[in-house]
Amino acid sequence: MWLRRLELTDVRSYEHVAVEFGRGVSVLVGPNAQGKTNLLEAVLRAATGASHRVAGDQPLVRAGAQLGVIRCELTTDEGRRRTLELEVGGGRRRTRVDGQDVRRAADALGVLRVVLFAPEDVGIVRGDPGERRRFLDDVLSQRRPAFAAARSEYDRVLRQRNQLLKQARGLKGPARQAATSTLTEWTDQLVEYGTQITAARIAAVRALSGPVDRFYRELADRPEPVGLSYRSSTRPDPDGDDGGGAPVTDEERGVPATGPIAEDFRARLADLAEDEQARGVTLVGPHRDDLELAIGALSARSHASHGEVWSLALSLKLATEEILGEVGDRPVVLLDDVFAELDTTRRGRLAEACAGFDQVLVTAAVEEDVPLSGVRVDVRIDDGVSSVRARQDPGAA
Repeated sequence: MWLRRLELTDVRSYEHVAVEFGRGVSVLVGPNAQGKTNLLEAVLRAATGASHRVAGDQPLVRAGAQLGVIRCELTTDEGRRRTLELEVGGGRRRTRVDGQDVRRAADALGVLRVVLFAPEDVGIVRGDPGERRRFLDDVLSQRRPAFAAARSEYDRVLRQRNQLLKQARGLKGPARQAATSTLTEWTDQLVEYGTQITAARIAAVRALSGPVDRFYRELADRPEPVGLSYRSSTRPDPDGDDGGGAPVTDEERGVPATGPIAEDFRARLADLAEDEQARGVTLVGPHRDDLELAIGALSARSHASHGEVWSLALSLKLATEEILGEVGDRPVVLLDDVFAELDTTRRGRLAEACAGFDQVLVTAAVEEDVPLSGVRVDVRIDDGVSSVRARQDPGAA
């Protein structure tokens, strides 16, 4: 996939800008706080429906404006020209794909595919389980866009079930019986969507394991293997013996609320029913699971060095590019101020990996930090408004 043009109106520090991109590498160069990351953030928002820096859309709107507009023109691996346009800001905003309005913003997921690596992504390794769950869900939402709908439904059911558990704590007699009956209905839905999410995440972990290990060895030049395992709050051994390292394609497409995953889920809910009613919260499910990362025999979260954490987090993102390309258009790779954090050896190895990608957009405060040939795009801010200017790079740094 190739992002040909990005146009922004009233987005972050841009009043209006249009940037043309070619295949291969484009390096966005400029001092800090000039608007480089804002460009990558806009691409990510258009592709995935979310920013990597803020939870909502309002911060993306330029100060003083009512809404922002992001427009992308791209070419698929098969040569099809497509457009994606969305309004960002408060309230419901228009989203268009190929010039046509879509009913839901989620319907635009997968049109543009990207993989972003930013300094914040070291939290996948060092952070809490929520960071790792979010990483898996972001991968799956692009790998199989229908996953995003199942994840949204699970979150909705979880909120309703938790609310009912809280309400039921103060009820007695017939009122409590009625609440318990309603709880059963929400539990059935929780198991249905939770089973799909768990199965899809297990399949994603299996697909990622080999590429992550390979990329880590290449980046870090270390002999220790990297291990990925999915730890489910509903299953004592989620990896089991049901396929070794092979992708679980039927599960990844979505499964009914039957089979081992669903049975374990229901059993754990039954075991913890009294505790849930006493505490007023759902105690098991995909929202409490974790992706465990190990380097050799040790947990990466607690034992990895700074360099190992960076290498592992970067390997997870490079592996994401590979597995996304297996089931659709190869994604655009976005690298936000990454080379500055790497030593000379790792910079060179990352540059070698970038040579195999269709398109790479890189931000850098110091041009010499990026050992890649390609177009340089100067990014500067004047009177609070960012601007860009492309120039040809005479050669590799």
